[in-house]
Amino acid sequence: MPELPDLQAFSHNLQKLLAGKQVEKVIVPSKKAHSAEKTMQETLHGQKVSKVYRSGKELRIAFSKGDVLGLHLMLRGRLHFSNEALHEKGTVLELHFKDGSSLAMTDFMGAALPTLNPEEPDVPDALELTLDYLKSKLEGTRSSIKNILLDQHVIRGIGNAYADEILWDAGISPFSVGGKIPADKIKDLQHSIKTVLTQSEKTILKTHPDIIAGEVRDFFKIHNARQTTSPGGSEIEIQTNGGRKTYYTAEQVLYK
Repeated sequence: MPELPDLQAFSHNLQKLLAGKQVEKVIVPSKKAHSAEKTMQETLHGQKVSKVYRSGKELRIAFSKGDVLGLHLMLRGRLHFSNEALHEKGTVLELHFKDGSSLAMTDFMGAALPTLNPEEPDVPDALELTLDYLKSKLEGTRSSIKNILLDQHVIRGIGNAYADEILWDAGISPFSVGGKIPADKIKDLQHSIKTVLTQSEKTILKTHPDIIAGEVRDFFKIHNARQTTSPGGSEIEIQTNGGRKTYYTAEQVLYK
């Protein structure tokens, strides 16, 4: 699943591809769409793309009259752009522009979801996280710190792989009790969240400058099946719970 840095890179490139384009037609084959094809067509027809950005784990396309199209790629969703009409399998949404170009969102599992004018969440994005907010959410909780990082009702944007990278960078075991982490380490954690996510976006754009789909993981230090030891030389351990793998090392302190 694409995570925050991937989606940041996608939005950067989609902004370059789509800004100023005028919508000619909207096609929504998916019955799961929150807004019917007719509504999307009537709302977006003739509008120009003003901005493409990311919100949590969702891409947003803002239009000239203030409407917004949310694109949640879920686990297997992909985006495709062409200067001609697209004919992709598993199409969930197609945007056709007046200059003949088009953008398609596909998902062979059918889970990817387009939403017209999605509600703005009141949960902070990972890149906007303040130290005071993070401290308040950890205080007194018995939940593991990794589960807290993954909870989109607490922090938006962090997924499984990046949670492991962030916690290793901060030197905190993913199995630590959130409420037992000392104040100085919470500060380290906040710093690691922003540093790991922003640096990862830069790496992705450097190595895949035109990316608008997929995920890039080969530069990961811990959550990487090709690595057996961390940059510090510690053996990488893997624990699987409910189908989710957690990568960690003995370098990370367990607070309990």
